[in-house]
Amino acid sequence: MPYVDRQNRICGFLDIEENENSGKFLRRYFILDTREDSFVWYMDNPQNLPSGSSRVGAIKLTYISKVSDATKLRPKAEFCFVMNAGMRKYFLQANDQQDLVEWVNVLNKAIKITVPKQSDSQPASDSLSRQGDCGKKQVSYRTDIVGGVPIITPTQKEEVNECGESLDRNNLKRSQSHLPYFAPKPPSDSAVIKAGYCVKQGAVMKNWKRRYFQLDENTIGYFKSELEKEPLRVIPLKEVHKVQECKQSDIMMRDNLFEIVTTSRTFYVQADSPEEMHSWIKAVSGAIVAQRGPGRSSSSVGFLLLGEKLHRVSIL
Repeated sequence: MPYVDRQNRICGFLDIEENENSGKFLRRYFILDTREDSFVWYMDNPQNLPSGSSRVGAIKLTYISKVSDATKLRPKAEFCFVMNAGMRKYFLQANDQQDLVEWVNVLNKAIKITVPKQSDSQPASDSLSRQGDCGKKQVSYRTDIVGGVPIITPTQKEEVNECGESLDRNNLKRSQSHLPYFAPKPPSDSAVIKAGYCVKQGAVMKNWKRRYFQLDENTIGYFKSELEKEPLRVIPLKEVHKVQECKQSDIMMRDNLFEIVTTSRTFYVQADSPEEMHSWIKAVSGAIVAQRGPGRSSSSVGFLLLGEKLHRVSIL
């Protein structure tokens, strides 16, 4: 679901057909910023990308004429909607019907309140360079005119990071963007209650990495991706004290952050939306209650009744 981040921008994940009429949809993280008059998309949430990572694409809101449901135009693409920009049609896929409706509404509202600026009609430069933290060029952009609409895309040139080391854009990991939002894993001994991608903070380096989480009736584990068979770590639910929305989210400057508190460590996990965060909290909490609550309660009652009977016998 689209949500409002700390900078008052509307954000969320969608699948987009980047190459027109290709039929191939890739997962991207979108940011709708009415103050900047832009709708941009990245490989992932910029918070989780290396510093200086460039956006995948961008379009001015003033060039979007209409956003509407595209179910009839693309019957094979579930929850699909179309964004008309000049003579180009951008087809995007939402996560469900409610997500589709909300994105269509917020985009149409944004293009209605956007006032065209005089500078928007000026042709952009063929090569726009971004300056890094050290003042060095990191990436260049190419502007193509498609149907009278300027489309800004990064060129495949090398980046230069803060220390002057070159980084090939082609070596940046792209595999996860090709993966479905929730892909089923092979059946295991325990039934899977919930599964999907979240971003987790590392224990030592404190860096953030996207991992595939899987919850069953006894454990919650995370994998490098849903294609992996062996988890990077498995957390027994019996060791989890509580799972809740993170109280330090303001300090960490992370949206949709929750924490899994165990005996030995607190795991900080970032979901893709507020709905997903609450869904994970509810699912993990429910699994813990199902595992401990009824069993422990029954045992406790049984021992109490037994103790009471023994006590009565001893008195008699």
